[in-house]
Amino acid sequence: MRVLLMNHFPLEGSGSGIYTQNVARELTKKGHEALVITPAHAEQTGFPFRVTTILFSPDDHPVDNTERLPFNFPCFTTHPLSSTTFGDLSAEQRQTYVDAFCNAAAVAVAGWKPDIIHAQHLWVTGYAAHATCIPYVTTAHGTDLMGIRKYEAWRAIAFEGASHASSIIAISKQVARDTLSLFDVPQDRIRLIMNGFDEAIFHVMPLDREEVMAGYGIQGEMGPVISFVGKLTDFKGVDVLLDAAAIYEESLPNALTLIAGDGELRGALEAQTKKLALKGVHFLGHQPQASVAMIFNLADVSIVPSRIEPFGLVAVEALACGTPVIATNEGGLPEFVDDRVGALVDVGDAQALAAAVLSEVSSGAKEHKGPPAAKYAIENFSWGGRVDQMIALYEETLQNDSM
Repeated sequence: MRVLLMNHFPLEGSGSGIYTQNVARELTKKGHEALVITPAHAEQTGFPFRVTTILFSPDDHPVDNTERLPFNFPCFTTHPLSSTTFGDLSAEQRQTYVDAFCNAAAVAVAGWKPDIIHAQHLWVTGYAAHATCIPYVTTAHGTDLMGIRKYEAWRAIAFEGASHASSIIAISKQVARDTLSLFDVPQDRIRLIMNGFDEAIFHVMPLDREEVMAGYGIQGEMGPVISFVGKLTDFKGVDVLLDAAAIYEESLPNALTLIAGDGELRGALEAQTKKLALKGVHFLGHQPQASVAMIFNLADVSIVPSRIEPFGLVAVEALACGTPVIATNEGGLPEFVDDRVGALVDVGDAQALAAAVLSEVSSGAKEHKGPPAAKYAIENFSWGGRVDQMIALYEETLQNDSM
């Protein structure tokens, strides 16, 4: 089977980018062919599947040739390579963006001849897929649903793509509920296939803590390690984590809080860190997947303090590395985080978050919750099983289309 995958973001730096990369990789492992259409600043290479890159101009780089679109690729919130949002684009830029995806899809269909298209997000990719007349399914990732609420100018295109999709994959029960509330589609067209993780990268591994920390310029006395991985944007709740750190640092000598990620709020969060006089907080910037896996392995507990979280892949990745997770009781997170593998706290409650950190660290949760957490992740969230479900859905779609 030939599967054309389309995504609005590069193959690294966002949850849907990693999702698309892993789906394409697993399809290839299982004997199928995959071609991915994705934006970036340069051609994306080095993957075991084909990639067509739509070239955009970086924020800090002047337009230097006619091959690049004369603006950065837009985001629903933020991306390590772009601070442009869908709301920032002019009407002319919006049309240019839509045309770029429609043209790339048309070229792929004419030259590569896919059997089916898997569009990421209920957004422009679905609209472009529909224009090809090839059967297609879409995945609702959750940030696209935020976009529907926020960016009115894009709604007609998003609704058009969603309304003609054979099926809409929801990555969590919360995303399924939100999709039904926002889009006029039959409930039986929503299919729940939860996110997966790459077990080749995220697994328990022996590491020298001092050596890894030295690579980030961190030396000296080291207490427990608390990690956060994600975008530095409002809905991720990193400001709440910093408020909690001001509390738990008093009881955890030499505690280290590692914040891996970047975004438009980095400056404000660094200013908050300084104002709170936090001693153990370190901003590591955006990190590649292999480094994230090491951070999770070193951490005594990993935090997902999101105000809104459609799924929370970083929580699964941390669990796979044998690290308990403290997450908010929001969105998709309560569907797999509980007191067997970590703890849940209310959104925005820094006191409760600090108390949970102190409880997990003092009880040695890493030792007694870590092994079952890793086993749970492997048994329930491996990409192989997720892609098997997708392949079955592709086959069902093609069979229905031929009738």
